[in-house]
Amino acid sequence: MTPKKLNMFANLKSDFPAGLVVFLVALPLCLGVALASTGRSDLLFSGIIAGIVGGIVVGSLSNSSLGVSGPAAGLVVIVLTAIEALGSFEAFLLAVVLSGIIQFVAGYLKAGIIGYFFPSSVIKGMLTAIGIILILKEIPHAFGYDENFMGDVDFAQKDGQNTFSELYFSIKYSSWGSIIISIISLGLLMLFDTNFMKRIVLFKFLPGALFVVLVGILLNYLFNFFSPELALSGKHLVELPVASSAQEFVGFFKFPDFSAFSNPQVYMVAVTLAIVASLETLLSVEATDKLDPHKRRTSTNKELKAQGVGNMISGLIGGLPITQVIVRSSANIDAGGKTKLGTIIHGAILLLSVIIIPVFLNLIPLASLAAILLMVGYKLAKPSLFKQMYQLGHEQFIPFIITVVAIVSTDLLKGIGIGMVVAVFYILRKNYKNALNLSIDEIDGKPTYYLTLSEEITFLNKASVAKTLADIPEDVNLIIDGSKSYSISYDVLENIQEFVDFTSKLKNITVETKGIDAVKVITGH
Repeated sequence: MTPKKLNMFANLKSDFPAGLVVFLVALPLCLGVALASTGRSDLLFSGIIAGIVGGIVVGSLSNSSLGVSGPAAGLVVIVLTAIEALGSFEAFLLAVVLSGIIQFVAGYLKAGIIGYFFPSSVIKGMLTAIGIILILKEIPHAFGYDENFMGDVDFAQKDGQNTFSELYFSIKYSSWGSIIISIISLGLLMLFDTNFMKRIVLFKFLPGALFVVLVGILLNYLFNFFSPELALSGKHLVELPVASSAQEFVGFFKFPDFSAFSNPQVYMVAVTLAIVASLETLLSVEATDKLDPHKRRTSTNKELKAQGVGNMISGLIGGLPITQVIVRSSANIDAGGKTKLGTIIHGAILLLSVIIIPVFLNLIPLASLAAILLMVGYKLAKPSLFKQMYQLGHEQFIPFIITVVAIVSTDLLKGIGIGMVVAVFYILRKNYKNALNLSIDEIDGKPTYYLTLSEEITFLNKASVAKTLADIPEDVNLIIDGSKSYSISYDVLENIQEFVDFTSKLKNITVETKGIDAVKVITGH
């Protein structure tokens, strides 16, 4: 059955609040990724640009109903290293533009098919790992220890610490103001998640996350008046660049250095960005489609084209490279988003807010936003999911749990790579076992072996077929039945022919084949 296609504008009452929630989540993540990627406070706006382009441009061109694009934490190290290697941010922007062109061409070459080769156990492991990482990484922000940027997903950190050591420091250097705001924010989010609150018309349109942010601002305002020692300021709040004039705002936009076309390193960076950004996007697309309540499928080739256009535009106006990102996509789904209008709305709100109310945005406590992300993390990594995967058997559970552990203890791409190796091992193992069926009967007093091949026999089955043939005893009949097979690899056919021509003669085995026209059988031993 084809998944139901939903009309965008008919679902505005669902998509507007979802877009608002995604905006609240995306704002600190865009700023955090920008600071970590460039190491410069004067380039914070590059993350906002990427978020705006990811929302409006990529959201409009993509056919992903719920996927949200923007600057990704997974590219931080690549971006930081590339800027240092190229010598300027403007030269790096040229590499971003070129990476977009590569992605766009890759979409036309149908390279998006790669996205369909990630096993379900690995994708579910990735989602769960992201949930756990969100919980572990947002606890310090909830406690008021804001030494690392929001959106950091790697285990090892630039300051020499790691995910678990940060938990210790968050308790040691906690802020009671942040803790109070976090606890109240979490309580409000859980209240808004109840059926009673969902039935109230006002809260169907205005999300709980918005009230959490407003309450956080109000609490911090009251702290300043009645208990200054609890008040939050500086790095405990959103720190969006504020322009004092239109000219200064325009100055936030940077442009590529086209003279860097002659630098071969620019092309190396562009290829690296295109490959890594495309992989992260395809992983996120597959994961988001699995979370989609309506089970719609995204065209991965169209997604690569959309990402390519997005990166070209982002690079041309001073933005960071863009990928589809699972945290924002998950927040969109969790907030009740129905169509890609929610993604576009989040980008539009991001654009309008940085123009109209940047000073107000800088009043938002990171503790409030951390509470929102903690709830997203919990819903991605519910204990019931572990139970569900365990009940599916070890072939699904082991790749799943190894993917979770690997991502949490390394980073996204390394963890996925490790999970893929384990998943492929189980796939090959199952393929090895199920490639054929061997049974024994007796005809005219002589043992007869029936070797029935499965529907598809690839070169991966060569070893199992060879071993089975080698184990056939002497002085028997052998019937090799390939009539049910619609595809038999040449490697396997060659293996069978060698058995017919040589081994069967040595062991006095009479061979008959069915449905394998490519094998010439010599009988009469």
